[in-house]
Amino acid sequence: MTTPTQTSQPDARAEALVAAYERAGYRRLAPPILQPAEPFLDLSGEDIRKRMYLTSDPQGRELCLRPDLTIPVSREYLASPEAGSPEGFCYLGPVFRDRAAQPAEFLQAGIESFGRADKAAADAEMLALGLDATAHYGIAKPEIRIGDVGLFAALVAALDLAPAWKRRLVKDFNRKTSLAHDLDVLTLSSANKRPEYQGVLAALAGSDPKAARALVADLLSIAGITTVGGRTVGEIAERFLEQSALGAATALPRETRALIERFLAIAGDPDEAAAELRALTASAGLGVSAGLGPALDLFESRAGFLAARGVDVSRIRFSTAFGRGLDYYTGFVFELHSPVATPNGPLVAGGRYDDLLTRLGAKSQIPAVGFAVWIERVANGGDAA
Repeated sequence: MTTPTQTSQPDARAEALVAAYERAGYRRLAPPILQPAEPFLDLSGEDIRKRMYLTSDPQGRELCLRPDLTIPVSREYLASPEAGSPEGFCYLGPVFRDRAAQPAEFLQAGIESFGRADKAAADAEMLALGLDATAHYGIAKPEIRIGDVGLFAALVAALDLAPAWKRRLVKDFNRKTSLAHDLDVLTLSSANKRPEYQGVLAALAGSDPKAARALVADLLSIAGITTVGGRTVGEIAERFLEQSALGAATALPRETRALIERFLAIAGDPDEAAAELRALTASAGLGVSAGLGPALDLFESRAGFLAARGVDVSRIRFSTAFGRGLDYYTGFVFELHSPVATPNGPLVAGGRYDDLLTRLGAKSQIPAVGFAVWIERVANGGDAA
């Protein structure tokens, strides 16, 4: 792993961009660079560990150089007197991730919006402000890619599946842009590959979840195991319970898999996709009562707010299979890419993460949506890695 190196300081254009966000009503924050590592590992997925820069304090608590600013800004909001109330923040500063041959320290600007009940309007505002960022750097027509984790979660919630299967499918979707591999893992052929500890899983099946979790944790502790691959004993116990529940089922029903695959094949501009989604849910007998109706209403309302903000909706590339690879996204997600094909990733990216703040300690759900701007990429028209 390379070490972080200084790449740049905020320049006049970056400062002007964030000043525009401040004029739009977003208060500027500058969270500490050194952060507790646990929230990033828990909320972004363990895959991020190998790209983080980790250390520890004298008490043995794991710390890191912040790999992004969404979680630090969220933590500062929760610690403020405004927590729970509608508030918006903007930022500009360095983040740190190992990127192989590329500099590990790079600048991000962005916005995080908390507490707004008008979700469709707030989503549209984030995408519009993200487009303002690319325009600010002279990129007139970036490629707009959007998805909606909430639509997939509503579909899965409507299906006749065990709760563990539902959690697994939604979690797998958030980790990958395609669900094909994950569906293969959950088929009968994979289920037939019984792990060596199948007897333990069979004994746990159907037992009280709290007691089963305590039993597994006690067994691991007796064996002297405290962590495995960065997971705590409690997390390992949770994984055992999930495997027990999944192992109790025979296979993902063929017709259910076919429905999921039909859903994940829908793509086009938002208006075209909405029509296809309405037709699919009607043909599958899911409808409004299943929760898909409200999710589709939100999707269509968001497109209306985007059009009202002057965004050409016909330019948007929507896909039901599109995700951002982070566990905490719960709804609308988007990326803006260079109009010239490059392998360097998005110029701007973000989305909705309504469950994040409760996982950080909030007593009740607080709606949240935001985005980040990769300053080096937009400054080079998409050519910087």
